[in-house]
Amino acid sequence: MNFWNRLSVVALLSTMGTTLYAQIPEKVGSLLQADKDAAALAKASTPHQAFLSIIDKESTFYVPSPVNAYNYLNNRPNIPDVLNWQPTFALVAKSLEFGVTSGSMDFQKVGARLRHGEYLTVWKRNKKGKWLVDIRAEVENNGNDGVFDLEYIEPTDSWYLKHRSKVRLNQREDIVFETDKLMSTVLKADNPTAYKEFLSEDVRFLFPWTSPLEGKDKMMAYLKKQRMTIETVPEEVKRSYSGDFAYTKGTATVRQKDKVVKYNYIRVWQLSELAKDDVKKANWNILIEMMFEK
Repeated sequence: MNFWNRLSVVALLSTMGTTLYAQIPEKVGSLLQADKDAAALAKASTPHQAFLSIIDKESTFYVPSPVNAYNYLNNRPNIPDVLNWQPTFALVAKSLEFGVTSGSMDFQKVGARLRHGEYLTVWKRNKKGKWLVDIRAEVENNGNDGVFDLEYIEPTDSWYLKHRSKVRLNQREDIVFETDKLMSTVLKADNPTAYKEFLSEDVRFLFPWTSPLEGKDKMMAYLKKQRMTIETVPEEVKRSYSGDFAYTKGTATVRQKDKVVKYNYIRVWQLSELAKDDVKKANWNILIEMMFEK
């Protein structure tokens, strides 16, 4: 397929995507379209070209260890010849510079079997309004995901405090980091208590060789059935400028029966206001818990 034919295919797929997301609110729709356009380019051209179109020199890929995506893609990376993905979850922060997409994927090297998994991308928006990858990670599974409806969180137009001080912005990130540290401390003592306290009700759990789980009850039931205990050590944090979403990443030790495996993890957090006794209380809760082998 020559270059202009590829452009025609991408344009067609992009138009289809625009129709598909026509009923979705504009702000989260722009992020979904960026994700969809990259997926279309991967089909029409190559996954390599698709990834190059959505990164900058600060983007990070987990492959599975974290690497600079720009350097990685410019040094003959071992990436699939075929890669398809479809977002089933998306969110955009009020400040419009922070977003997340996640969903199913399948991939294949020429001559090898088709493989399946889930991906998670945290996005950043540059000054020109283009969505670019901040971090991207994947887990492989057996492809028995079932059918998931698209879920999204559209940012509200409500007011948020616009901080100018770098010190204050760092302090706000520290709050999320300390929350993750607190959760990690509780995990060491009692996994069910930690997850009951910090998970959102509709959390998504992405774990290798496991179909993605949606909902706190399902995730906790799975961990109990598998007799799995998890300990984590947070290492980094990033929070949206508007303060309503954040992510943390670090390392995890997962014990299952007599097996101990080391993982990386990414947690996507949402700041929620809960009304109790006519008093509003802000809580950080996990929207996505993703783990993948180091």
